[in-house]
Amino acid sequence: MKFIIRNGFSCLVIFCILLFTACKEESLTISNDPKNFSEIFDAFWTDMNTNYVYWDVDTTDWDAIHQKYKPIFAQLDINNFSDKIKSVQYFDEMTKDLIDGHYHISFSNSTISSFSVYPSFERKQKSANFHYPFSYFSIDTTYLDQNYSLGSDKNNSYNENPLTVLSGTIDEHIIFVSCSNFSLLKSYYSTIPNQVQNSLNHFFDLLSNITDNTKGIIIDVRGNQGGDIGDLNFFIGKFIDKPLHFGYTQAKSNNGRLDYTPWIKAFVNPEPNAKAIKIPIVVLADMSSASLSEAVVMAIKSLPNGIFIGENTWGATGPIAENKVYNDGQFIVANFLSVLTSSCKFKYLDNKVYEGKGFPPDISVPFNSIEIINGKDSQLERAIEVIQRK
Repeated sequence: MKFIIRNGFSCLVIFCILLFTACKEESLTISNDPKNFSEIFDAFWTDMNTNYVYWDVDTTDWDAIHQKYKPIFAQLDINNFSDKIKSVQYFDEMTKDLIDGHYHISFSNSTISSFSVYPSFERKQKSANFHYPFSYFSIDTTYLDQNYSLGSDKNNSYNENPLTVLSGTIDEHIIFVSCSNFSLLKSYYSTIPNQVQNSLNHFFDLLSNITDNTKGIIIDVRGNQGGDIGDLNFFIGKFIDKPLHFGYTQAKSNNGRLDYTPWIKAFVNPEPNAKAIKIPIVVLADMSSASLSEAVVMAIKSLPNGIFIGENTWGATGPIAENKVYNDGQFIVANFLSVLTSSCKFKYLDNKVYEGKGFPPDISVPFNSIEIINGKDSQLERAIEVIQRK
């Protein structure tokens, strides 16, 4: 579930916060090779203290964690198999309440490499309304007119699933598009021909030929766990004709736990020759919609004609960048573990940080497994109903 900032224009256009981080002292992103569990704990605790960006809103008492677990780790033997397993349990305990929806620990030590720590997923699994991501493509094609385009790119995969895009119309007056993850730019400009290019071109053609009979647009990011931030301009930039302010970002300014930059406005920029779309735009999202998908939801919501239908999103709103972009975020404790964590915070136009909570829908329509088994998509049907009533 990565909201990834890569090198190039997307960093400069969307997150100008780089201007405020250039003076920050180098943080320890890769520790020296620790020789025992005391050194592993110290490296981990220090890098979390320096690199984690939510200390001003997270309720975890990191100093209390140090006081409790430092002596516990000191008693562990780095050469003992059982103690290595215990360390995984302790890392889980220390981080279980962290609000960062991206936060994930993977272990490079061969003995425990099959283990991982993923606090937000563990919490989601315990919630009463939890459900795993569901692919709606086979159901939603039954709602589309016959000229829909469904394409995949086997050379562009996320979690071993190829990028898939579905585009078409519903009753000839609603434009529909869905994508399984955000790596659209990669497929669209690939030198290797792929079906995603056809599906996206079909969608772009529909956007370019909006008529008085076109009643609305439905964008489906349910189950979409994010991807490359370059897709934000490439995709949402097709709906606007001027920069769209949809939130704010904030990163660390120095190595202190509470050293932060000012909040910086975040924008989506229009694509060349794009026109502002005035008809209703409904975005469908669910509890598995994470990271860049949440940015897409919030961008659509910031439009005067934007509506969000579905479930609360995952709550992994902070983008992830390479360490050479920000001097915080992800880090490595050499030869033992690596930590994936957000590089900066994001808050919506209402000045609220939805990290760990998820962004709420305008119209709540919960996941209904019984209806899905019977081939009914109640969330999509509600979106169609809302557009038809406009």
